[in-house]
Amino acid sequence: MASTTMNPATAANLTPGAQDRVPLKTWICVIGVLIGCFLAVLNIVVTNSSLRDIAGTLAASSDEISWIPTSYLVAEIVVIPLTGWLSAAFSLRKYLIVNSVLFVFFSVCCGQTHSLDLMILFRVLQGFTGGVLIPLSFVVILTYLPPSKQAIGMALFSVTATFAPAIGPLLGGWLTDNYGWPFIFYMNAIPGVLMIAAVWFTMEKQPMDLGLLKKGDWWGILTMAIGLAAFEVVLEDGNRKDWFGDPGIVKLAWTAAIFIPVFILIELRQKEPLVDLRLFARRNFGLGSIANLALGIGLYGVVFILPLYLGQMHGYNASQIGTVLIWLGLPQLLVIPLVPKLMQLVDTRIIIGIGILLFGGSSFLTTHLDSNFAGPQFYIPLIIRALGQPLIMVPLSAVSTAGMAKGRESGSASALFNMMRNIGGSIGIAGLSTLLSVRERFHSERIGESVTPYLGAVQERMQQSAAYFLSQGSDSHSANMRTIVAIGGAVRRQSFLLAYGDCFLALGCVLLASVAALFFMKRATISGPVGGH
Repeated sequence: MASTTMNPATAANLTPGAQDRVPLKTWICVIGVLIGCFLAVLNIVVTNSSLRDIAGTLAASSDEISWIPTSYLVAEIVVIPLTGWLSAAFSLRKYLIVNSVLFVFFSVCCGQTHSLDLMILFRVLQGFTGGVLIPLSFVVILTYLPPSKQAIGMALFSVTATFAPAIGPLLGGWLTDNYGWPFIFYMNAIPGVLMIAAVWFTMEKQPMDLGLLKKGDWWGILTMAIGLAAFEVVLEDGNRKDWFGDPGIVKLAWTAAIFIPVFILIELRQKEPLVDLRLFARRNFGLGSIANLALGIGLYGVVFILPLYLGQMHGYNASQIGTVLIWLGLPQLLVIPLVPKLMQLVDTRIIIGIGILLFGGSSFLTTHLDSNFAGPQFYIPLIIRALGQPLIMVPLSAVSTAGMAKGRESGSASALFNMMRNIGGSIGIAGLSTLLSVRERFHSERIGESVTPYLGAVQERMQQSAAYFLSQGSDSHSANMRTIVAIGGAVRRQSFLLAYGDCFLALGCVLLASVAALFFMKRATISGPVGGH
């Protein structure tokens, strides 16, 4: 999120004849903030292949454990719109360094905790401090590099933001299996110190402008934070607490229903709003934001539900889950360098449409699950999804924000666009967790109605199972009881297979439905460096 109020402008201090020469000091600064961007994105997904191990340590259910990735995302949603304003008030250098130090500190705290409540608290604080590193790395590239070198900076930014989700689950799984899950948080320490050192020694000091804090949209900040937090708790805990049958969920739902509209009204009436919601009235930005919301559901939803499936249904450990998920990321590194050139040759809307068809369509290849559908069977769908994702992210950002005036307008657009994708991610994680639970109960009831002792096939299966348990030394009564338990387990396993298939089907439907937005978008002329996260 760029902001004209930040003006360290190393590039501006260069003479016209020296604009192509970037000092080593500047490149060290850029690499430093890109390390921060890498860590911030990495920590969105690094826990996903280790959720089962973390749940075991923290005594958390599969519903409760979804709070670990979601809480980080929610914190990012809240902090992203504040980043430009706060970095201008405290100065870019100070704001970067303080948040980097706190990010490392809260990462270590996450590794030290043995309580789910404390883990969620530290993940929120980690998200608040890590969330600023993504947009501010974008700001540093645009501010410190001259125009002739910004394309290189944006390419590094895109590769960094893509490589982190690709390597995250594998790295997290390997650390969990070899050293324990706390090390997926401890590993932030060394690169975090390098990032802090790079910013400390290369970025020049800038004056603070604390007067901006007095002009802050405090009511907007308060209503946004309360409204979004209440909304997320309803999504996360509603299914576990019988939705509106629970008084606490009802109160939170009313809180969200009141504070979110109040936030919208405040922002629409402010001359200098925290988030310029009027931008949604622009056709391309409004429609692009809808597609971006669906993209967030798909991006973060799949890296949440797939590890759960592989762990629960096939007994995969964290490393094995990581080796499957890496196919969701690595192929993107081959496609990303081609996207800017492709955008010059083909209508951007067509590129996005192809990307959505690949990304969403691949989900339908994983809807018919059975006991033999494990890691290797996911490779082709994940590769297809990985080829489609870069065709959506950068072109969608470019076509949605094309024509925005530089400065406050483009900064607000960047904040809103990032916020919409993260909101989609949190909705996707919470929604899939709920859908999995609801559909498992549904399928269990339907299958249970068909599995009765009066069916010949069931009787034959019970006789075979009882004979097996008798051969293992059980008495007649124990063999019959174990047979009933085994059949019940088989029913539940089949119910979960069908429920996971429903989750993948829902992801595909949501993504493909977003194609409709492209038909109403105007063709946009893209110029200058293209990128964004």
